[in-house]
Amino acid sequence: MKTIATTCPYCGVGCGVLATVDATGVQVQGDSEHPANLGRLCSKGSALAQTLDLKDRLLDPHIQGQRCDWETALNKVANGFKRIIREHGPDAVAIYGSGQLLTEDYYVANKLMKGFIGSANIDTNSRLCMASSVVGHKRAFGADSVPCSYEDLERAQLIVLVGSNTAWCHPVLYQRMVATKKRNPGMRVVVIDPRRTATADIADMVLTLRPGSDAMLFNGLLSYLDEQGECQTPFVENHTQGVAQALLAARETAASTQIVADVCQISLKEVETFYQWFATTDRVITVYSQGINQSSSGSDKVNAIINCHLFTGRIGRVGMGPFSFTGQPNAMGGREVGGLANQLAAHMDIENTQHRQAVQNFWQSPAIASKAGYTATALFDAIAQGKVKAVWIMATNPVVSLPEADRVIEALKKCELVVVSDVMKNTDTAAYAHVLLPAQGWGEKDGSVTNSERRISRQRAFMPSPGETRADWWIICEVAKRMGFAEGFNFSSAADIFREHAALSAYDNHGRRDFDIGELQHLTDEEYNELRPVQWPIRQGKGTSRLFADGEFYTDNRRARFIPVIPQAPKNKTSDDFPFALNTGRVRDQWHTMTRTGKVARLSHHHPEPYLAIRAEDARQVGLVEGGLARLVSRWGAMVGRVKFDHGLVRGQVFAPMHWNRVYASEGRVGAVVNAVIDPYSAQPELKHTPVRIESYQPQWHGFILSRRRLRIRGASYWAMAQGENYYRYEIAGEQLPENWPAWARSMLCSDGMDINWVEYLDAKKHAYRGVRMSGTQLESCVFIGPNHDLPPRSWLAGLFAKPALSAEEHRGLLIGKAPVGEVDAGRIVCACFSVGINTIEQAVRQQRLNSVKAIGQTLRAGTNCGSCVPELRGILAGLNSPRG
Repeated sequence: MKTIATTCPYCGVGCGVLATVDATGVQVQGDSEHPANLGRLCSKGSALAQTLDLKDRLLDPHIQGQRCDWETALNKVANGFKRIIREHGPDAVAIYGSGQLLTEDYYVANKLMKGFIGSANIDTNSRLCMASSVVGHKRAFGADSVPCSYEDLERAQLIVLVGSNTAWCHPVLYQRMVATKKRNPGMRVVVIDPRRTATADIADMVLTLRPGSDAMLFNGLLSYLDEQGECQTPFVENHTQGVAQALLAARETAASTQIVADVCQISLKEVETFYQWFATTDRVITVYSQGINQSSSGSDKVNAIINCHLFTGRIGRVGMGPFSFTGQPNAMGGREVGGLANQLAAHMDIENTQHRQAVQNFWQSPAIASKAGYTATALFDAIAQGKVKAVWIMATNPVVSLPEADRVIEALKKCELVVVSDVMKNTDTAAYAHVLLPAQGWGEKDGSVTNSERRISRQRAFMPSPGETRADWWIICEVAKRMGFAEGFNFSSAADIFREHAALSAYDNHGRRDFDIGELQHLTDEEYNELRPVQWPIRQGKGTSRLFADGEFYTDNRRARFIPVIPQAPKNKTSDDFPFALNTGRVRDQWHTMTRTGKVARLSHHHPEPYLAIRAEDARQVGLVEGGLARLVSRWGAMVGRVKFDHGLVRGQVFAPMHWNRVYASEGRVGAVVNAVIDPYSAQPELKHTPVRIESYQPQWHGFILSRRRLRIRGASYWAMAQGENYYRYEIAGEQLPENWPAWARSMLCSDGMDINWVEYLDAKKHAYRGVRMSGTQLESCVFIGPNHDLPPRSWLAGLFAKPALSAEEHRGLLIGKAPVGEVDAGRIVCACFSVGINTIEQAVRQQRLNSVKAIGQTLRAGTNCGSCVPELRGILAGLNSPRG
């Protein structure tokens, strides 16, 4: 048995994980010594061991769908890139990377593209989540510096959460806030979001402002702070510049709190209370995430927030500052190595001649990119236009995640050479690859990542690499060698690359750049392997908890800059044809495009299919019913999802999750719907506001299938698949009726030729069919069809797949889909960590008279691990304790 300390591969919190490997497999738990999580893991992190099987893994190189050896595949990539560069120049090739690459992988990819090929055409899916923060930081601080640490969340007196559903997207940090508030009831929390999310559960005040009006709110705050005499004059005069222009812009656009209230569509009292709390509280931290960044004016929103902290001097000290929560595990590491198309490595700038010369000298490279390359959306436009003829996509799935995703498909179809490095072989993007390269996955790869608080941690391997999989850095270096660049890529380990990365951070730095880990450049292999989590910059052997404590910034004159902000509405407006505003985001238990989390049964129960959340009043206005299907349509594409009423939305808004793809749903890609309008400074797409219309989708029949085997669904115009315990769940619907329901069912469920034992019910006139297939004493599959979505619950039937034999009473209940009297149907899963269903919770509350979330946890364990389900548990209690409950 061995236990390895590593890090979680999901969000930007950067949780420490202990992976224990023994003869029975792998178990994971939180690392209590890691300062990011102190032992906590969320539902996704807790289920990491269940993602380590080899089902659907890409284990061999492929060319045009055929297996080949590494030599052939590497030569194909290198020769293809060389030919296209020779014929069309270096800007005709590109790399599209990911915040899920390790820093060492990112470093060599950036070095190859910018320092040896000589083009800046390397961008990343991090462009979709934090590029606006990068711009805001650089404009204000002179560098992409995140000033805060997680410990500041526990020292603050007021936490402002803006555009951040922290409870679901960064649950471990949210639970740190919850614990702090319990210890210190005087701490206040304000949640600012157009959608009332689970994060509001902790809030003392929730501002459900009009979508896109954040800059107006913070301009108004700046103006209010000035009127109330809250300027920290010594700090502003000695350490900043540009305050007069920023104040003028704030006064002109947010002349009064009433104007702010009107524009933001919140009450005057709410605005005034928020402003008073901010003005009269010393230790204020403002946390923001994708609700700010993913906007056509995201950079200005970031600076509107930073302006307020600079004006009051609330930066660089304990418990205060503007704090960007990154989305991906190594979005920060990608920024350190220059993974964005407008950056150089080590926080240096392409536009800066001295920086370009320094990087080229350090790398001893034949060329250096002299201008910014194509950013994410522009890159795929350039591919479609034939300007970029070869693209290497690493550890990401742009056919799902990019806006206007159908255009991405068309671009890849036209591209001469599409190379995809991934761990999974059947992603939406892999379907368009000419060359597939099998990369190591979590547990197999070795390197480092940097989390949202600038903390570098080691991600260590604890499993052997399966098949022919290789480290991303190794793949990149082998291609570079075959392109003639061997002298720059003779690395033998991730430690080699890290040492060079660290050395570059200190090269010609002399304190002028924020990112400096030069003291780590001489680590031995053993010291690298044992490296403890540390925050940069590293000075005299110690990490730095927070930046700017000395009032010194990284601008030319060492002063922070105020940025005048003119609030902008979302670029694309709603209209009579597209009257709703689409907001996109994550759900609690899934990650990105589900290539890992979609494999885990307990992570699929909470939301088993794509859905569209809408207020009940809006839904009824357009003829939608809860639980029915609807089609979401924009000028750019469409998707189909299950209708879910959500009173937390403001009128005129729709929410759809980002995760579903063509592996898990027929029409679930919300990226096909989203517009690709971008922020002019950061090139980050506006993923939070797309004009759409919603149409009721009314097929002739609805149904579901539960099967022990993965099926190929036939005859359905809509389907969505979810992994269950010992079964697959399919939600289906069709626009055409099969000629023969029994024959239709057998065509999918009996393809293996096994002896079968069928029990069926058919009412052709009512379009009702139910079929159950037994295999010996076990339930093998079942199918339920009806004229509408009103079908039996799936939970009891699903539970039967865990049983080696069914009782007589269970047999009798099969076709009605109902548990026998006395047998508990757990119902929809609420707590993913311990698989506790809503029926179990409600029964315990009623029978045992549970009156608190704590009591539910003590009885059922629900809510006692990651805490993500606590807001929902509180809602269940409130519903049962209401007069109708």
